[in-house]
Amino acid sequence: MTTVSSARATLAGRDRSADIRRETRVFRTPWTRYGALLLVALAVVLPLSTADSFLLSLGITVGYFSIAAVGLNVVNGYAGQIMMGQPFFLAIGAFTAVAVGSVADLPLPVWLVAAAVMGALAGVLVAPFALRLKGVYQIVLSLGLIFIGQYIFVNWSDLTGGVSGRRAPLNMSIGPLDFAALQFGGMTYSYQQGLFMLVWVVVGVCMLLVHLLMRSPGGRNIMALRDSELAARVVGLNPARSMVGVFAISSAMGAVGGAFYVAQLRFVSVEQFNLGMGLTFIIIVTVGGLSTSWGPVVGSLVICSIPLLAGRYAEMIPFLKPSASVPDGTFGIPVGQFSVVVYGLLLVLILMFEPRGLTHLLKVFALWITTPLRRPSTRRREREKAREAAEWTP
Repeated sequence: MTTVSSARATLAGRDRSADIRRETRVFRTPWTRYGALLLVALAVVLPLSTADSFLLSLGITVGYFSIAAVGLNVVNGYAGQIMMGQPFFLAIGAFTAVAVGSVADLPLPVWLVAAAVMGALAGVLVAPFALRLKGVYQIVLSLGLIFIGQYIFVNWSDLTGGVSGRRAPLNMSIGPLDFAALQFGGMTYSYQQGLFMLVWVVVGVCMLLVHLLMRSPGGRNIMALRDSELAARVVGLNPARSMVGVFAISSAMGAVGGAFYVAQLRFVSVEQFNLGMGLTFIIIVTVGGLSTSWGPVVGSLVICSIPLLAGRYAEMIPFLKPSASVPDGTFGIPVGQFSVVVYGLLLVLILMFEPRGLTHLLKVFALWITTPLRRPSTRRREREKAREAAEWTP
C-alpha cells in the first residue's frame, strides 16, 4: 500500500512539475509560436515589401498604441486597478523625446531610454496616491492627471510650443544605422518603413517582458493581490512594493508609446493627449482582452483601424456620410462619428457576451478549427499517461 501511495505521489509530482514548466514557457502553445512568427514577419517583411504610405502609417499607429496599451494592461488587467491616465505618461514620453531627440539632437537609444526612465519615475510618484484610492476614485485621479498634465505642458511653451504645438523631427540614428533612411540590400527605404520596423520590434520586446514578468514569482504576487488583497496580506505580501513596480512598468511603456507618437508625426501638441485618448486606451484593453498577452495588440489593431479605414473607404460604405456640417436630408452616420458608434457597440457586445475580449474569441475559433487535427495527439498523450500509471502499479 505504501508503494502504491508513493507511486501516485511521484506521478502527481511529475504532473505538477510539467504543469509549472508549461505555464512558465514563453510559447506555451503552437498558436503562440505562430503568433510570434507572424509578429516578426509583420515587423520585417511587410515594411520591406511595400511603400504604401497609408498601410505603413496604420501599422505604425497600431504599433505605438499597442506599446502603451500593453503597459496599461499591466495595471488594469493583471494588477486589477482602474486607471485611464495613460495620456499623461504618453505626454511625458513625447516631450522627453522632443527635449532629448530633437532639441539636443541625441541619437535614438538615448531619447528612447530617457522617455522610458522619465515615464517610470512619473509612475513611481503617482503610485502612492493611486493605491490609497479604490474604484471610481482612481478614475477621478486619472482625470486629474490628464488635466494637470495639460496645464503643465501648455505653460511650458519653450519646450512644448504651448497650445500651437511645435515641429519635432527626432534623431533616428543608432550609430551608423539611420532608421530615417534605412539602407538594406542595396536599397534605401523611407522614413515610415524604418520606423515601422523599429516600432514593432519594441512591441515584441514589451510583450515578452510583460509575459516573463507575469510568469515570475513577482507577477504571481501581483495577480494574487488582484484576486484577494486580504489573503495576500495574510501570507506576507507587501502590496505597496509590488504595485509601485507595476505603475513604473506601465507608465514607462506609455512614455515609450508617446515617444514613438512624436516620431511618426514629427509634430507634437499638448491637446493630442486629452481625455479622448484616455477613453480610447480603456476601450482598447477592454475590447482586446484584459490580462492577456495579445489583447492590447488585437484591441489596438481593431480600434485604431476603424477611423482610418472609415475615412478612406467612406464612399464604399452606404450608410456613411462624408461630412456632418452640411445637412443634405439623407440618413447616414458622419465619418467623424462612425468610430464613436462602433466603439460603443463593441464595448456593449464584449461586456455582455464575452468579457474576456476578442483575443479569447479568436482563441476559441482557432481551437474549433483545429479540433480534428488535435484529437490524435490528445489520445496519444492520454495513452502515455495511462502507460506510466500502469508501470507504477504493483
